[in-house]
Amino acid sequence: MSSLPSRSSAPSVPYRVCFVCTGNICRSPMAQSVFRERVREAGLGDLIEVDSAGTGGWHEGDCADPRTVSVLEANGYASEHVAREFQSSWFSRLDLVIALDSGHVRALRRLAPTLEDADKVRLLRSFDPSASGDLDVPDPYYGGLDGFEECLDMVEAASEGLLAAVRKAVEGQAA
Repeated sequence: MSSLPSRSSAPSVPYRVCFVCTGNICRSPMAQSVFRERVREAGLGDLIEVDSAGTGGWHEGDCADPRTVSVLEANGYASEHVAREFQSSWFSRLDLVIALDSGHVRALRRLAPTLEDADKVRLLRSFDPSASGDLDVPDPYYGGLDGFEECLDMVEAASEGLLAAVRKAVEGQAA
């Protein structure tokens, strides 16, 4: 796992993380809910902001997919969400952009206005020490509920490592 990009903003400004998938109705809202809960459990809610978006605007304004909501709620996570499309201008206010698959990484890096912004883009499962080989979180949209449950398992497994890396970045800023 590589270190996170250095931060240009002051330590008093929250560290901002945005999860990105294709339509922002399945994987990224799931990752947002899980990571927001990990941040809350760690007592870092005042220091870290968590958001999500999609590489496209096909579902802009829609709620999360009902299967995403079902899996999140069955596992004790909040599920309130409104889909939106990621905008290139957001890079300037974000510290970390977490892609759910390698296609999202490529799309986001093409959108990045600068090389520094492109360096903010990371693949979620790169933070899972037990993950190997293909680090993509498969899109569950065209399958059944089991695909959403598999997605949640992958997101949860990577969230601990992501939290450790973000905590280190936040604490490093405060020092």
